[in-house]
Amino acid sequence: MFRCAVDPFCGSRFRFVSFQLQKESADMQFKDKKLDRNAPCWCGSGKKYKHCHMDFDEKIREFEVKGFIVPERKLIKTPEQVEGIKASAKINIAVLDEVASKIKIGMSTEEIDRIVYDTTTKMGGIPAPLNYEGFPKSVCTSINEEVCHGIPSPDVILKDGDIINVDVSTIYHGYFSDSSRMFCMGNVSPEKKKLVDVTKECVEIGIKNVKPWTCLGDMGNAVHQHAVENGYSVVREIGGHGCGIEFHEDPWVSYVSVPGTEMLMVPGMCFTIEPMVNMGRDDIFQDEENGWTIYTEDGLPSAQWEVQVLVTENGCEVIAY
Repeated sequence: MFRCAVDPFCGSRFRFVSFQLQKESADMQFKDKKLDRNAPCWCGSGKKYKHCHMDFDEKIREFEVKGFIVPERKLIKTPEQVEGIKASAKINIAVLDEVASKIKIGMSTEEIDRIVYDTTTKMGGIPAPLNYEGFPKSVCTSINEEVCHGIPSPDVILKDGDIINVDVSTIYHGYFSDSSRMFCMGNVSPEKKKLVDVTKECVEIGIKNVKPWTCLGDMGNAVHQHAVENGYSVVREIGGHGCGIEFHEDPWVSYVSVPGTEMLMVPGMCFTIEPMVNMGRDDIFQDEENGWTIYTEDGLPSAQWEVQVLVTENGCEVIAY
């Protein structure tokens, strides 16, 4: 589930999340109370601060002094929070597995919504999109030229040759997870199949470029370059987001970024990698009637895969896919 300039899920229907806003947020990072060396660590480990996150915090301060955008302490997930997010992600993955086993030509997107709701609730979870900012369904189903936020309907029937993105988000015991997959229905054209495959490659490249103590812009640029090299464009207004304690957290994650820019990635951060890759131009528009669905301006197909990652000491762990 994305955050974007026209994305209702970002908390405001027309909210631009810019580099400047991220920097203003980051500038407030170290207004947090500086702990005494012998105080209990802020992460809840029970250890003294000097034996836990003190060196970690000092390293972040060093990057901030050099002009980097650094994460606020609240964006660093504690071990307890990580376990909660992973438990939510298990449900999210199971829901998408269930959709994968049942999706077929002739099925309505309303049936997909029912599968998502039933599977999620049976496992003790809550579909995060349902009634969020007024969204009427439990999942987003975006077909062909729909970039995102397609609303399930009994009138929308999957046809031979369609490509569809199923975007699932889950709440479990207050923790959030988020991932999506593409599905090719029947005899998909070679052009659409390549778009779907290259978009998945973009995500895989993004995963490989999540490296602690480097910038999100490095990762986003690597994703963008692979799409462009294959003749595609990446939507600029739509990006990934932090996720775990809330549905949408900082940072906003761009996939048309410049190396050395955007927020510093550090161990404990949790966010989504979910580029919107278009077969044609990157221009998009929002459905005026339903106020949700985003389409490509030129009517050509768009594809998206989404994973949720946790930054580690050596790279990242994919916790939802």
